[in-house]
Amino acid sequence: MGSSPSSDPLGTVAFVLGGGGLRGAAEVGMVKALAEAEIHPDMVVGTSIGSINGAIIASGPLDQMALKLVGMWEELTQSGVLREGAFSRMANVVRHRTHLHTNHSMRKLLIDWLPCSTFEELEVPFQCSAACVETSSEWWFDSGSLIDALLSSCAVPGLLPPVEVDGRHFIDGGVVNSIPISRALELGATTIYVLHVGNIDAPLRVPRNAWDVAFVAFEISRRHRFHRDMENLPEGVTIHVLPTGLDPHAKFNDPSKLRYNHSRSITRGIERAYVESAEYLRNVTPA
Repeated sequence: MGSSPSSDPLGTVAFVLGGGGLRGAAEVGMVKALAEAEIHPDMVVGTSIGSINGAIIASGPLDQMALKLVGMWEELTQSGVLREGAFSRMANVVRHRTHLHTNHSMRKLLIDWLPCSTFEELEVPFQCSAACVETSSEWWFDSGSLIDALLSSCAVPGLLPPVEVDGRHFIDGGVVNSIPISRALELGATTIYVLHVGNIDAPLRVPRNAWDVAFVAFEISRRHRFHRDMENLPEGVTIHVLPTGLDPHAKFNDPSKLRYNHSRSITRGIERAYVESAEYLRNVTPA
């Protein structure tokens, strides 16, 4: 199934993909830019939406997987993945008391778009994270069913149900490690490309309501670990944090930016990240 942190190095070039819901479209633009620059990973690690993008990246040649990602996100633009109506959402709350949505539509999306069904079938070593409820710890999946692992990694508390795998229950990996640079380092990466959803440095504002309190608390936790990992990189490690094209100085405390069913900006987010990342890679990659 998976494990707590392990084991043998998987390679030197790592793609690290962070969480962030529909804002994960930015990672697709970054993948397109990396494929055009002919930069290929020796390993891929991902959290939450980054785990889905990462699993597809690891499934085959990067240029082909970039096209597959664009297709999957175009489907998301058209149909969404959490489209249950108000009655169904209320029924889920009454029946289960812990979540608004089932994960049935997400499971179908993964079945439709994943080229592989197990970790062992992937062309590039891949791991994804989740938070284990019973052990209150970061958990890394690296073998067995891809779909179970990805559903675990994407199980946003309150929105989707915890996922049971081999007697343990898992929730969204972003709770414990939203941009898993540390995992890539544990596995021996010496060159890391960080694919993320942006807003890493955008200023937060003081909470104004209950939703803001939860949002700001999560953002502080997410950013704190990322910046700590960046400040403590070992000698000899090169890291590239690819740009999203967002204004890094813009105020970021708008809950609407996290609307998980708001898909109108997906295409724009992919293109913006692609343009900025392609320009960045032209400046750092030898001709």
